[in-house]
Amino acid sequence: MRVSEASIRRWSDSGLLRAQRVGRRRERRFAESDLVRFLGQTSSSPPAGAATAPTVNVGGQLVPLRSHLAPIYGTDAGTVRLSIPFLADGIRAGQHCFLVANGDVLERYIKALTQEQGIDLAVANDSGRFTIVGWPGATVADVIGNWEMLFGKALAGGPTLLRIVGEMASEREMFASEAEMMAYEEAYELMAKRYPAVTLCQYDAREFGGELMLRVLKAHPDMFAQHLGGFLN
Repeated sequence: MRVSEASIRRWSDSGLLRAQRVGRRRERRFAESDLVRFLGQTSSSPPAGAATAPTVNVGGQLVPLRSHLAPIYGTDAGTVRLSIPFLADGIRAGQHCFLVANGDVLERYIKALTQEQGIDLAVANDSGRFTIVGWPGATVADVIGNWEMLFGKALAGGPTLLRIVGEMASEREMFASEAEMMAYEEAYELMAKRYPAVTLCQYDAREFGGELMLRVLKAHPDMFAQHLGGFLN
């Protein structure tokens, strides 16, 4: 399944992947049919309890749950064109929203969100509906594990939709190199398909080179199921 044993344990403990306990050591055993069903989940199949919201509006395009997208922008205004309405819609709907950003970019987000109608950012933050995250110096496995814990906690209260925005210039600072950041992106692509989430991994074209941007597109195949121009700012 190309994931760590820790991920398998988390999926099993949360009920996403069915397992049987056997022996005195209560070891896990998995039926082949359950594994096939688990691997066969696609971004077009909504989770149980989310039938009322099978798609999410991102910049006027309706994208399915479990979409992992990589908007690319080249101006300060482009930073928030897609991401602020995306987060604001989620906060108003009482959904769990996560933001990875720091420094001036984070200040830009906070300013824009506080100007949105019908949003009390302090209340959203206190209730856990809006969470700013970041794990500088963490390994790829650590960051994936942290996301799984956050997603599991958010879903513990019942079915909901998860909205994630990651400013990749900020996320790059969590890792030792851009190569490690891209390994994280590829691992996240596999992990996020198991959750009722839509993720925007935002890339500032002023911060990244062309060769890396090509790899970015390859790591986000959901981009090619949409009108690609809508995600270029």
